Amino acid sequence: MTSPLTAPAPDGRWTPRLWGTLLVLCAAMFLDALDVSMVGVALPSIGSDLHLSTSTLQWIVSGYILGYGGLLLLGGRTADLLGRRQVFLVALGVFALASLLGGLVDSGPLLIASRFIKGLSAAFTAPAGLSIITTTFPEGPLRNRALSIYTTCAATGFSMGLVLSGLLTEASWRLTMLLPAPIALLALAAGLRLLPHSERERDHKGYDIPGAVLGTASMLLLVFTVVQAPGAGWASARTLLSFLAVAALLTVFVLVERRSPGPLIRLGVLRSGNQIRAQLGAMAFFGSYVGFQFLVTLYMQSLLGWSALHTALAFLPAGALVAVSSTKVGAIVDRFGTQRLIAAGFALMAVGYALFLRVDLDPAYAAVILPSMLLIGAACALVFPSLNIQATNGVEDHEQGMVSGLLNTSVQVGGAIFLAVVTAVVTAHTSPDATPQAVLDSYRPGLVVVTGIALAGLLITLTGLRPRTADRRTIVVTGSAAREPKAEAERVVVGD
Repeated sequence: MTSPLTAPAPDGRWTPRLWGTLLVLCAAMFLDALDVSMVGVALPSIGSDLHLSTSTLQWIVSGYILGYGGLLLLGGRTADLLGRRQVFLVALGVFALASLLGGLVDSGPLLIASRFIKGLSAAFTAPAGLSIITTTFPEGPLRNRALSIYTTCAATGFSMGLVLSGLLTEASWRLTMLLPAPIALLALAAGLRLLPHSERERDHKGYDIPGAVLGTASMLLLVFTVVQAPGAGWASARTLLSFLAVAALLTVFVLVERRSPGPLIRLGVLRSGNQIRAQLGAMAFFGSYVGFQFLVTLYMQSLLGWSALHTALAFLPAGALVAVSSTKVGAIVDRFGTQRLIAAGFALMAVGYALFLRVDLDPAYAAVILPSMLLIGAACALVFPSLNIQATNGVEDHEQGMVSGLLNTSVQVGGAIFLAVVTAVVTAHTSPDATPQAVLDSYRPGLVVVTGIALAGLLITLTGLRPRTADRRTIVVTGSAAREPKAEAERVVVGD
């Protein structure tokens, strides 16, 4: 329910307190994205200083992904049950402390542990923050505008993280770990004053402890398996048995959720075509982009010999375009609907990836690389806000945390799975004594896979497009109101 302290003015204008609430939530999302992008450039310095092997260094990244992707479902439902404000603020405090720990430790295992704790805390701040927005801003233009600003902060944090990591690592890798701490503490102090109080869900039917254990265990094992698969071998007994265990856990999880009086995930949510397309689209969107960034970073630093800062600046036009344009997406969604914007974004993304196949060992940045970066930046500006809007539209307030956790899980799991696939494809085409040209040629199949993932996202989205006349007839229903049997368009209720 919208708090009267933060509700928009009668004329639709946002009050200073409403702006403050949004900025606190944006700060947390900014930090999540900043933290993900900053650590990659610092890894060589961390390995040298702490004497860590390459396999150990991988876990500095994977530890965060494991905590984040594995606990998002639990984080989203916890926000609904225990109160979004409380869950958000506690998790943000844990994030700040883990940032301090990560910048001060002198041990690889302790650094990995701090990264896992940061991922865990982000698994609670991300769905709680998104659900605070969707319950504070009423569905429609006001919420669309808020979500476009929110997602812009994520893109800006990711882009700034790339640049800041290049600058900070020159002084000390520890600064990349410590930087989020003061920002998180400032956001925490502001949040204590500004965030609206949210009631706990009082009429829930108990806590779904078996579902929480099974859901968390299955997501943790899935992410762990995917992260380890390229090294262990996709066809190895270890990997196959691990995937089999994931399937078994998920099967039991579904059976438990169907019988639970207060499920962690109400499976009726997934009866909505729009919801399914949003979740699959999120997997394709982030999975393709993470795979692309991985390949391009290797290409620029390993083959072209560019510095970390030079590489970060090469990505900057895409991030800058997102930062400039994403705030306008809310108004565009109001006019054209999310499905059209997502479809257009995936089309631009696929073209941008395909154009990058033209690169060689001596590329002209303005003519070869920049067009891809601009197309991908425009695609991100359209797709990411629209996916958030589509996933949360038509969902009751008491289930916003659950849906937010589900969407963020799709993003993280998609990133982990498709990055592992792209890595495996590149590794299969690389020989130990390959020439630079042969190494570049081994990257191309990976780029083809990335392009294919974006095209799959486009095809999934196209299944939801309808004529404009059909969209205008859409009826919005909420709560226990009767469902319109033929209307599953832009805003749809997910019934029991």
